[in-house]
Amino acid sequence: MTSVIKYYAGINSVAVIGNYLPRQCGIATFTTDLVEGLSAEAPDINCWAAAMNDKPEGYPYPDNVRFEINQNKLSDYRTASQFLNINQTDIVCVQHEYGIFGGPAGSHLLKLLADLRMPVVTTLHTVLKDPAPEYRAVMHKLADLSDKLVVMSHKASDFLNDVYAVPEEKIVFIHHGIPDTPFIDSSFYKDKFGVEGKKVLLTFGLISPNKGIENVLHALPAIISKHPDVAYIVLGTTHPHILKSHGDAYRIMLQQLVRKLDIGEQVIFQNRFVELKELCEFLGIADIYVTPYLEEAQITSGTLAYAMGTGKAIVSTPYWYASEMLADGRGRIVPFSNPDAIAEQIIDLLDNDVDRHAMRKKAYTFSREAVWREVSRKYLQVFNEVRQNRIRNPRPRHSYVENIKAITNFELPEINLDHLKAFTDDTGILQHANYTIPDRAHGYCTDDNARALLVAAMGQKYLPTNGLGLDFLTGHYLGFLLYAYNEKNGRFRNFMTYSRQWLEEIGSEDAHGRAIWCIGKAVAFLDEPGHLAMSTTLFNKALPAAENFRSPRAIAFCLVGIHAYLDKFSGDSDVRRIRNVLSERIFDQFSSQATHDWPWLENALNYANGKLCHALLLSGRRMQRGDMVDMGLKALKWLLDIQTENRHIVPIGCNGWYEKGGLRARFDQQPVEVNAMVEACVEAFNVTRDQTWFENAVMCFNWFLGHNDLNMPLYDSKTGGCRDGLMADGINQNQGAESSLAWLLSLLTLQNLYAEETLNQWASQKTT
Repeated sequence: MTSVIKYYAGINSVAVIGNYLPRQCGIATFTTDLVEGLSAEAPDINCWAAAMNDKPEGYPYPDNVRFEINQNKLSDYRTASQFLNINQTDIVCVQHEYGIFGGPAGSHLLKLLADLRMPVVTTLHTVLKDPAPEYRAVMHKLADLSDKLVVMSHKASDFLNDVYAVPEEKIVFIHHGIPDTPFIDSSFYKDKFGVEGKKVLLTFGLISPNKGIENVLHALPAIISKHPDVAYIVLGTTHPHILKSHGDAYRIMLQQLVRKLDIGEQVIFQNRFVELKELCEFLGIADIYVTPYLEEAQITSGTLAYAMGTGKAIVSTPYWYASEMLADGRGRIVPFSNPDAIAEQIIDLLDNDVDRHAMRKKAYTFSREAVWREVSRKYLQVFNEVRQNRIRNPRPRHSYVENIKAITNFELPEINLDHLKAFTDDTGILQHANYTIPDRAHGYCTDDNARALLVAAMGQKYLPTNGLGLDFLTGHYLGFLLYAYNEKNGRFRNFMTYSRQWLEEIGSEDAHGRAIWCIGKAVAFLDEPGHLAMSTTLFNKALPAAENFRSPRAIAFCLVGIHAYLDKFSGDSDVRRIRNVLSERIFDQFSSQATHDWPWLENALNYANGKLCHALLLSGRRMQRGDMVDMGLKALKWLLDIQTENRHIVPIGCNGWYEKGGLRARFDQQPVEVNAMVEACVEAFNVTRDQTWFENAVMCFNWFLGHNDLNMPLYDSKTGGCRDGLMADGINQNQGAESSLAWLLSLLTLQNLYAEETLNQWASQKTT
């Protein structure tokens, strides 16, 4: 024990943050093994876990999980940092994968880390080579908040240096941990699994479409022709998030392919998540382990590490981790999606026992540094190093989160899509409600399905979408809009009965404009190829009709969608031309009508007023038109001035609106009006970087939470919906689609604003 003490002298408590068994995923297995390995190597350290939950009820964790964090609930991250600080934890070790933390690109984690007082060691399970801006920003901040970054491949270290400019002294390489198993003959356990006398090929892990198992199946007929005694075992359940969002379609496809290729006698599907002991037995019976992943962008793989650690001959595609680990004859590399190459290498290995066993020995010997005993010791060395360095060089607490809190003074609610899902059937989202129940008597409308599409698209961009089903919902809403578009006249129909009968052939200009707004934004947010292609096609079909619109709100809706579309396809010259035409048209309407005391384009204020300012600000910023920006800011400031009382927003009521020179209607106040003001204030902040606009956006948002005339919340935290309006005598208790979608759009907008401003403030602090 004396030789080990030096690695962790003075460290009494270590907390590991990550997923944890019995949650079924690779991160959970790794975190569990790391906690157990550290506890075995340093039994006098109190090593425990803070587990990330992807569902509110969590999992039946063992006793060494002492804290649970709902990944989508921002306040849980703050509470977790308080818990870690109060318990005087000496070291926090984070298992980082973007998708297991909430917020855009997993940015909620940054709040937790920024509030910690102790050193942080972060293990990176994913390092992106070509990150989107939000992922790059999160990694930069994560590196800044971590005392050390642990990588499990040298390629990951190269990426951190070259792509993220992380200094080498901050990076440490430690192998992916593996169990310490003996080097045994593959025949030892075969009788137990019913494959005695067979040459066993094995692929294991959670099943998902990127695994490429179909390529091994296509290779099997050629292999069987040379070695009819081959059996191929596919071990593992479908990934829980894939199962929830897409069902078992991939496994079913594989099973159908087995039947088509007539290889059912040789293929065994073990649809189970097995414990470590049984997993090692499965690995023990394998003669060749096959890892046929479809893409190179995988920086580590626990399944490959386990296979090498049990001394398997391995055939793999050249994803990053495999190319590095299987170098120098430790495995065979084949091209992606090439069944013939897979068959050739497997046949060659089965034909040549000497080569196969030499490869096994090289892999096993190489992996001795990766057994958990050795890996745990290296982690303890790193923990001791960062602790000693922190003692010598104390770090000031990071203040960027406190800056945000000073502005907002409240935590944003957690996203809740239950109401959205309850109102969506196989046609689309129903528009009206009786209290919290969908009112089928009023059917559907394009307006609401367009806004629902935007919520689903924003959610896929900004939220950890595992298990939320947003991809499925996106398809529903896109399908509705595709059906709503009338090819004969190039316009959207709006209202549909519950029996799917359209009530008109042409909807209003406003309905068409809202559709273009939301489809254009969806183009900017969506990545799934089919959904992106469909939304892009529909946008380009529907846009020409808008060139002749005269309704200022329809034009404003269109402009917001156009600018979002151009964020992805900036080179589309025809869309830019229409953008210029519509921007000039709405600007001319303002210029010709606005006066000093009534800086507006009409003699009345009615609905979606904030969207007009929003469109002007977007056009002015993107077209470098200072006059448009000035007009938008002036009009928006005026709107806020006349709609703000006692530091809360009082939107123009729809029961009479506000005629110039007349009395302003105070009620019914509508959620959709507040949403327009939230988004306009956020755009004003983006244009000016004036913190006042940030504060105004939050003030408007607080209307939903009860900072309004009646001090009553419209958001229903139980259902996830929003009540339909603020009346003189109370709240309209119906929770229709328009109101609930306005709430969700506002919440998503604020969540993204928080994350972006957090990262911007950090970047500003770093440059100064």
